[in-house]
Amino acid sequence: MASRDRKNSIKALFGGDILPATNEPAAEIRSIPAANEPAGGPTRASSGAVKAMGLTLSSITREAEEARVLRQALQEGERIVSLDTDKIDASFVNDRLSDEERDDPDFLVLVESMRESGQQVPILVRPAPKDGADEGRERYQVAYGHRRLRAARRLGQPVKAIIKTLSDDELVLAQGKENAERRNLSFIERALFAHTLVGRGFERKLVCDALAVQKSELSRLLQVAEAVPSRFVRDIGPAPKAGRERWMALGALFQNGNGVEIEKAEDETSGERFRNAPSDERFQMLFDRLMRRTAKTAPESEALTRPDGGVFARIERKGKAVRIAFTPDVDSAFIDALTARMKDDYAAFLAAGNGAKTGKS
Repeated sequence: MASRDRKNSIKALFGGDILPATNEPAAEIRSIPAANEPAGGPTRASSGAVKAMGLTLSSITREAEEARVLRQALQEGERIVSLDTDKIDASFVNDRLSDEERDDPDFLVLVESMRESGQQVPILVRPAPKDGADEGRERYQVAYGHRRLRAARRLGQPVKAIIKTLSDDELVLAQGKENAERRNLSFIERALFAHTLVGRGFERKLVCDALAVQKSELSRLLQVAEAVPSRFVRDIGPAPKAGRERWMALGALFQNGNGVEIEKAEDETSGERFRNAPSDERFQMLFDRLMRRTAKTAPESEALTRPDGGVFARIERKGKAVRIAFTPDVDSAFIDALTARMKDDYAAFLAAGNGAKTGKS
């Protein structure tokens, strides 16, 4: 479908000159003539503009959906208004780790698009909960559209918004839905978002709905958020290429190390080279640092194998300390039986007069 036809169809949904919805990071929209359009028609957009617009089937679908939502909002009596950005607060749950253009290069594309073409899609806000200091002042809180709000602030212009009364649950659901449909959160951003919501007392079912995940995936998100100290997560940033497995491996380094990982991580993240690197590189730098140091101090390990050669446990020795680690597939009944037997065997060992060998009389 040509861009002109798409714009006309979206405009028709409103039955008037309502501003058509577009994908948020898109650059200025220009009509692109069809292949059989005669010469002298609208000029063809440059290849750069075509790339910026991202004319894919999914973006066309999103634009139609945005137009449908806006039309529904208007039918329900909601109006698009211009608000001073100084009157708008962020959501009570932060869902982004991006430092604007440093970790979100599309942010500059959005700023230029709004500079040249204006704001095409309004943000959604609710009247902000008031405390004693806010009496007499009208303020709002963002449900979604944080990037558009920041872009408007960068440009020093008001922001177009729909004002809707929302409960905390409704705001969280709207925020999660918009992220899923527009610019997907990275794994660690979703993990922190989930961890924050659970920490604020939201039911896990609501958190699953907001992130569109099953309970098992929510458990993995929370596991990583609890394993990696939040200050190092924020030092790393969104790291969009580092998926679940790599974040879980980083969490294991913090949890299973020898107790000095925090010091090493602080040293690594404080360096200028780390701070100036892209987010994915920052993740790799910290991961490599912990892996390199861990390898030098790794304890001696002996594998215990089944008759078929598979490993069911490892005995790790570090100095006088000995640790037996079973693989997850080992039946817990076997571990319980072994624990009881070890107690009996050790009692028999001491009764046989071997106490002197343990360093006790």
